Amino acid sequence: MPMPSRCDLLIRGAGVFSVHTGEILPADVVVTGDLIRAVAAPGVRIEAERVLDADGLIVAPGYIDAHMHIESSLLTPAEFARITLRRGTTTVLADPHEIVNVAGREAMAWMIEQGRGAEQTMLWAVPSCVPALEGFETAGSSLTAEDIAEMLDWDGVTTLGEVMDYRAVVAGSPRMRSIVDAARRKGVRLDGHCPNLTGDDLGEYLWAGIDSDHTKNTPEVAVEKARLGMLLMLQEKCLSAELVRRLHELPVLPDFCLVTDDLAADAILDRGHLDHIARVALDAGMSPATVLRALTLHPARRLGLDDRGVVAPGKRADLVLLRALDDPTPVTVVCGGRVVAGDDTAGPAPDNPFAGSVRLAPLEEADCVWRAHLPDGDHTFRALRVNPVDTFTEPAEVVLPVRDGVVHWEGRTAVLAVYERHHGTGRRTMAPVVGFDLAEGATATTYAHDSHNLTVVATDAGALRRAANRVIASGGGICVAVAGRPDVHLPLPVGGVMSAAPAPEVAAGAGAVREALHGWGWRHRNAFMSVSTMTLPVSPQIKLTDLGLVRVVDRAWEDPVVV
Repeated sequence: MPMPSRCDLLIRGAGVFSVHTGEILPADVVVTGDLIRAVAAPGVRIEAERVLDADGLIVAPGYIDAHMHIESSLLTPAEFARITLRRGTTTVLADPHEIVNVAGREAMAWMIEQGRGAEQTMLWAVPSCVPALEGFETAGSSLTAEDIAEMLDWDGVTTLGEVMDYRAVVAGSPRMRSIVDAARRKGVRLDGHCPNLTGDDLGEYLWAGIDSDHTKNTPEVAVEKARLGMLLMLQEKCLSAELVRRLHELPVLPDFCLVTDDLAADAILDRGHLDHIARVALDAGMSPATVLRALTLHPARRLGLDDRGVVAPGKRADLVLLRALDDPTPVTVVCGGRVVAGDDTAGPAPDNPFAGSVRLAPLEEADCVWRAHLPDGDHTFRALRVNPVDTFTEPAEVVLPVRDGVVHWEGRTAVLAVYERHHGTGRRTMAPVVGFDLAEGATATTYAHDSHNLTVVATDAGALRRAANRVIASGGGICVAVAGRPDVHLPLPVGGVMSAAPAPEVAAGAGAVREALHGWGWRHRNAFMSVSTMTLPVSPQIKLTDLGLVRVVDRAWEDPVVV
């Protein structure tokens, strides 16, 4: 059939990047509806409703994020889509395990509904680990294999979300086996989370059908996983020059995806989304063609999206117009055949059915006292040692005096305190934190992976109480309270993990929190993730939940006192 005489959009005078061959070929791109009708010789004679003059620009496929969590932006789905689409992210696979750990099936249904009107394509993964580590923490909800099997049939759902309890999979635990088996019966993809899993244990994980990993691994383990066909999904913290060099030393460069995983609103507005991850990959030594394939073709194949990831006739017209291959931030974005508007107008705020999910009364002085059933004297307590680079926490030791069953920690160490917020149990735990030189103050947050209990780091009991109560009063959020400075507070009333406010407002609040954390002494390259993952009991090496200290690799309890 000959090319029609009219089209909806004509991109004229560009060079078209082939993700298959790495070439840039001069061509005009003809778009009809939401599809590419033709990649034609320059100067094609056709009438168009709209013409984009793309002289000097390169047309590439729209970017696809194969692993991310919308809640980590602290935004609701429509606002997230609005600010990331203009950065070239035209498709995402979102795993809403943050809000689902708070409010279960209802929360996932709400996220899907909120994403329906977005111009960006939003596909969904059903969280596999609600809670992340059963029996070791208290979440607001719990999903059974039967729940997950039903949810995998929901519209827009394509994947079982990251299987974080990898030790349970390796050990063949009945709960995780039933969840994985349910997903395999449905024929969906199974996403992984298995930091530095190696050898026979890695083989068992792959045998279960879980064939991707987005966590940070040593270069040796990353190569081992790639060698076995596990798809590497490389986020920012994974992209070291050493890893890039090791991958390029292989006889064949394995397929991999670039993913965001967790990016807050201020980081997105300041630095970008997948385009930012692309720049990190380029700086680590990847070639521009390799980077673009990892943003387009490879994630499209991973997600089974044969209709996109390539600039070719018959494919969905999700496109980015770039100044150069090594400049991944688009000049113009086309999504579904429509040129994306660049205005800053936010949509109406969504309803919030998850207000009131922080079921905690304001803390009293007694709630900030660390009690221990120990005789009077000095005792050695197990501590968490944080670092400024990643979310790895090592076990450490701190000697503290105990008098009349009270641990005297102020002036001697910072503490991490976790308060159960979902069921009104009144349960709390405390442990020392070392690694940063912190001033007098505290930070409190209900955005704390993955059960999102109220989590506080403090060097002073008064600041602990003040920060925690600001967060409780706002129905969730993040607060930094440092002596001699005004408190910095970002409310997150949507389940305690998101704000319904416009992205610029949330970004300004998040940026202020980040600056306050750095000023307090929490100088981490991603301060939000560093604080919020100290309670994640599937993230090595030692974590604190509302039930106690967890030895992650052993999937076992850690005695809080060193004998």
